[in-house]
Order: sequence, then C-alpha cells, then structure tokens
Amino acid sequence: MTGRIPNRDFVGARLVDQTLGLDAIRTIAVRNGVIAAIIDGAPAEPDPDAERIDCAGMVLCPGFIDPHVHLRHPGDPQKETLESGLAAAAAGGFTAVAAMPNTRPPIDRASAVTQLVRAADAIGGVRCYPIGSVTIARAGDSMAALRGMAKAGAVAFSDDGSTTSSLKALYHAARLVADLPQPFLSHCDDPSFSGTLMNEGAISDLLGVAGTPNLAEAAIAARDLLVARATGKRWHLCHVSARETIDVLRWARSSGTNASGEATPHHVRCTDDLLLGFDGAMRVNPPLRSAADVSALKAAVVDGTIDIFASDHAPHAPDEKEPPLSHACVGFSGLEIAVAAMFDTFRDLPIATLVANFSTNVARLLGVEGGTLAPGTPADITGLHLDRRWTVDPTAFVSKGRATPFAGQSFDVKPAMSVIGGAIVYAVDRSGKPLHPGPNSPRRTVSA
Repeated sequence: MTGRIPNRDFVGARLVDQTLGLDAIRTIAVRNGVIAAIIDGAPAEPDPDAERIDCAGMVLCPGFIDPHVHLRHPGDPQKETLESGLAAAAAGGFTAVAAMPNTRPPIDRASAVTQLVRAADAIGGVRCYPIGSVTIARAGDSMAALRGMAKAGAVAFSDDGSTTSSLKALYHAARLVADLPQPFLSHCDDPSFSGTLMNEGAISDLLGVAGTPNLAEAAIAARDLLVARATGKRWHLCHVSARETIDVLRWARSSGTNASGEATPHHVRCTDDLLLGFDGAMRVNPPLRSAADVSALKAAVVDGTIDIFASDHAPHAPDEKEPPLSHACVGFSGLEIAVAAMFDTFRDLPIATLVANFSTNVARLLGVEGGTLAPGTPADITGLHLDRRWTVDPTAFVSKGRATPFAGQSFDVKPAMSVIGGAIVYAVDRSGKPLHPGPNSPRRTVSA
C-alpha cells in the first residue's frame, strides 16, 4: 500500500472477539494503521481528522487468516496470479493468507521466500505469509534450508501437494529445527496410492475406479504425529478428511503432542457421490469422502478436536479441470466461498468459535500478528453480513479459478469488508455493490 492511510472510526458494528470476551455494539478507533481503542457507542467527541465508517448491521471480527492457500506464484499464471489470488482473498473476507510452496520452482530456499514477500508487498493489500518446503524441491528425501527460510520470513514448513515420503528426512528435519517456532504442516497421503482418482468406497466400486482408502491418510497422519511426539515439534494436519485421521489426532493430543488439524469447506459439506458422473471438476486431494467421514469431521469441529478452518484454495485454468477424470487437475477455488460455507455448516456453533477458527487460532498456529481486536495491534479487521442471502456464481469469482462444488448453492453469510492495517481493501454494501474503491479513497462513509 502506498500513501497515507486515513485515521478511521468504524462505528455501529457488532464486534465479536473471543480474545476480548467481546460480543457487543462498539466502535473501533484506528489511528496510524493500529487499533487505538474499542469504544462503547460512538465517540463522544468525534475526531474531525478521522473518517467515519458506518458499519451498522455488520459484524466486525479480528481479520481472518487462511493457513492453506495455493497462489500458483511463481510458475502457473494461467491458474492464478499473485494479484488475482490476493484480491480473491480480500473478497472472501481474509486479511492474510499463508502460501503453500508447491510452486514452480518450489519455495525451498531463502531467496524464494524473500522473492514472494517482496512481490506481495509490492502489490499491497492482503498479507501473504510464505510457507517453505520441508525438503529440497519437495522431493521428499533431502532437508531444505529451513533455518534460512525461517530467517527470510517463512511462517511454517510443508511439502503440501504431496507427502514428505522419507520418514528419515522428516524426522531429522523436525529434530534439527525443533527449537524454531515454525510448525510443520502435513499433507497426509501415502504415496503408494498416488494416481488414484477418488475415495475408495461404494461409489468407486460402483464406477469401477481405483480409489484411495481412508487408511492412506490416517497412516501418514499417525507417522507424522509420532515424529512430532518424538521431536517435540509443533505439528498441524492439513485438510483432514477421514474419520480415522480424527481418531489419530485425538490420540496424539490426549498424549500431550502439540498438534492440530484443519477442516475445509468441501470436506465438511461434500461427499464422493459428486463423482458419480465422472466429473473432473470434482476431483480434489484428499478426495471427497463418505457421508460417515463428513459426519465425523463435523463432530470433530463441534467438540474442538479440529479448531482451524482453511480453504485449501487450489485454482486451475478451465481446461485443466475438463474430462476425462484421470486427466483433471485436483483442487477447487475456495477463498471466496470458505467463510460463507463454514458459517452455514456450523450455524449452531457460537459465532465467537467460528471467528476464532478463522482468525485467533490460525494466528496462534502460524505465530503471526492478528487474531485479536485488542488496542495496540494492527488494524486487520474482517466485516461480515450475517443475513445477506447470495448464490455462488463461479463466473463472478475474482480468482482465475472457477472450479467449485458449491456453484448454485445459496448462503446467508457474506464477507462485507476486509481491512488491513487500517486500509479498506474490500467493502460492499448489502446488495454486493462496491463501496470503497481503495485504501485512500476520499469517500467519507461506508454504510452497511
């Protein structure tokens, strides 16, 4: 962002922040990009130099952070550019994202981390946190320069997109950097099942298609959490999809292992029957599982076993998702529907819990600023309309990727505002009309 960011008072919104025990109508006073105060009601003496942002009817929360995003930069601009990916994040209500390293070339050295940080800073807007590869070239067998990447700004390490195949490499990497705060993020999928097209179960049997069993995920999860237990390294399981994996995570946590897991919208809402038509657009990894797995995953969120939400945003060009199923790339575009889908799925959970799963808990996992509206912290704020019915239209996505299992579905929750360091980078009214065209707009009021 360039230029001076105006001081602003965000007035009349319902503020929800678990860290402050707050769920009430308040004003957020932002000065010099930092939250200066939380005020009960409107300021008694409005600051003539502060822009008043009317947020009546809106919920304001600590800025949402997506810990699992594929921005395809560098190497695959036909799928997504850094600009389009960060803009999609802002439109989805996210103020920060963590970028996975399965790019071309992979983010496996300090210089690659630095290049991504600089490229994102040049664009401005949504914060972009690089995740470095555990192994060189993500090949799974030789440890990458983890300390150098950490110093350059990597917030975590992962070979996501594939499993770190060598137990020896994974164990030594975790042991040698056990003192670093950056967690390891596991993609759990036994490589011997590489190339299968969907979940192994009744649907795959009916179609005569090779499938990946739940065991392929759960066995690697158990292996990796045993490494976490042996080394003391902080660990996180990406895109949990199988009920057996949840059992493994519960066991690890009960034994004192510092571990967590994440749920994605497609895994808590969709089942493998979407593959009945051999639809390549529905191919994802890990695959869509059975109704029993979906139920188990929902229960794990409700009981707190899984307390982090992620989109696993994985955009592809349209021709890359075309049939046949065996040729279709895996993944969905998720940044612009993740918040709505998760709030709809877990509408019976307290809103403070949902907000924490998108913000506070993610900030804690990655060790980054944010996750709170406490005075003195950067003014990263997500605004939501909780009762703005809308229908998912992939052709209207900001992301270049259009594949989603949610096309045509309707939701009540819609991101309304994304504020980063006091700059309004995205804001829409209840009809979806843009309200604030830029961080330094002369417009004096935003009305919810």
